[in-house]
Amino acid sequence: GLGDVYKRQLLASVAVSLLLAGCAKEQKETLSVIPVPLSADLQKGAFQLNDQTKLWIDAPQEDKTRLADYIAGSPFQLDAALEEVVDNVVILQQVDRLPDITSSEGYVLEVTPKQVKIRAASGAGLFYGVQTFLQMVNEKKELPVGTVTDEPRFAYRGMMLDVSRHFFDVNFVKKQIDAFAYYKLNRLHLHLTDAAGWRIEIDKYPRLTEFAAWREFPTWKEWWNNGRQYSEEGSKNAYGGYYTKEDIRELVAYAESRYITVIPEIEMPAHSEEVLTAYSELSCTHEPYKQADFCVGNEKTFEFLENVLTEVMELFPSEYIHIGGDEAGKASWPTCKLCQARMKKEHLTHEEDLQGYFMKRMCEYVQSKGREVIGWDELTNSTIPDGTIILGWQGMGTAALKAAELGHPFIMTPARIMYLIRYQGPQWFEPVTYFGNNTLRNVFDYEPVQEDWKPEYTSLLMGVQGSMWTEFCNKPEDVDYLLFPRLAAVAERAWTKPELKDWNGFLKGLDVYNSHIAVKGVGYSRSMYNIQHTVTPVDGALQVNLECIRPDVEIHYTLDN
Repeated sequence: GLGDVYKRQLLASVAVSLLLAGCAKEQKETLSVIPVPLSADLQKGAFQLNDQTKLWIDAPQEDKTRLADYIAGSPFQLDAALEEVVDNVVILQQVDRLPDITSSEGYVLEVTPKQVKIRAASGAGLFYGVQTFLQMVNEKKELPVGTVTDEPRFAYRGMMLDVSRHFFDVNFVKKQIDAFAYYKLNRLHLHLTDAAGWRIEIDKYPRLTEFAAWREFPTWKEWWNNGRQYSEEGSKNAYGGYYTKEDIRELVAYAESRYITVIPEIEMPAHSEEVLTAYSELSCTHEPYKQADFCVGNEKTFEFLENVLTEVMELFPSEYIHIGGDEAGKASWPTCKLCQARMKKEHLTHEEDLQGYFMKRMCEYVQSKGREVIGWDELTNSTIPDGTIILGWQGMGTAALKAAELGHPFIMTPARIMYLIRYQGPQWFEPVTYFGNNTLRNVFDYEPVQEDWKPEYTSLLMGVQGSMWTEFCNKPEDVDYLLFPRLAAVAERAWTKPELKDWNGFLKGLDVYNSHIAVKGVGYSRSMYNIQHTVTPVDGALQVNLECIRPDVEIHYTLDN
């Protein structure tokens, strides 16, 4: 029984400080870029950026405009050249193909003392080359001479942001989009609806935003523990908000300008208390505040959800639409006459198959509009709807392999590692959250493809995603604290091939990026580098082992207060 007594003793008697040791300059130039590129061959010499450096872009007009606008907003506001130049110039050139590059998102970046040249087979590839270029520039505005050849490991490189549990305004989401783009992520999954608040304007159902988007308590925990009531918009103490259709168009366009697709998620059949209180006729009992799951026996449920999804799909051009499917309790389905009649009509013997029926119908509706469906891995509990992409989340995400066995594509976001709501360092120093610890090193070390996988599973793996749930985020700064710097490790796993993993090199790139975001006022977590300690009873005494996930530190301690 060490418990709190030991914690107090540790805090009182062991003063620990970290000294970041200076590294001797290596003979060969190295690249501190996140994610690590496929290959980098650097030589002596540098290209010098200055006030006369030009930018010349040879690409289709839409890409040309996006790239020019992006670079104009970067720290290096380069003058656009009216015609092709060869000296003191940054060139972006779209080509039909590149040798040894298989992905359209790949690029080759060549630096000579006279020019920087980025070539790619797509605007996205040029954009990712620009990210590497921006990270390569040092304090003297120099880039080392050499060639970087690069392409992503996975086509799907995502982050999910939960805007239901805590609502974040358009500018905050844009800030996150900028961070995702810097790390070459290309999917933003927006968790728009959940019990804690509906966050998207739907013309046909105004009560979703007049009422279901607002609650009395600003923090999710207070709301959860105090009756989980909703409020009228504009009423006293009403906390919440939603994105208007114009807000959504603005966010989608902003993300597109950074080659990021925004994927909307509308939760069903569960996590829908806010809908079923605003429109209680869609629940099994028609009682507000009593239901979490839609009534599957009621045709009005399908009419409602199809109408909602129609308006959602008009706003989001994404090829993917996420329709939830997780954690359905199904509490009222066994006693609901309509649900039981539906099961009898469809020859279903178990409520799990009733959810399978429900998800199949909703998938077919989305697919009829020319879109693909993503769902959480509970969809594997019944017959998986044809063509559905499974997002593996439970534990290590292994339920998704049941879908892979049947030929379904899948994405991995295992809760054990890729849910960034978990604690990062010693929990008594950290802001309150839950789910145990998940350090920067845990995320960095994650390898989605396991040794016992069948080869066909690997070919069906579309990519990986980090998930930022916000039950314990009470202000925007809380999201920054949980996202950074772990976001960098998510991006590394999504882009970089596993054989190129280099923890020490990653930390060098991370130091550069952390100083970059610190200037912008982003409060990233320092607890990643906290001392981890293990206490073991040995011969009637306690042995304390202190270690840090950074290898370049010395640990100093005292035992005399």
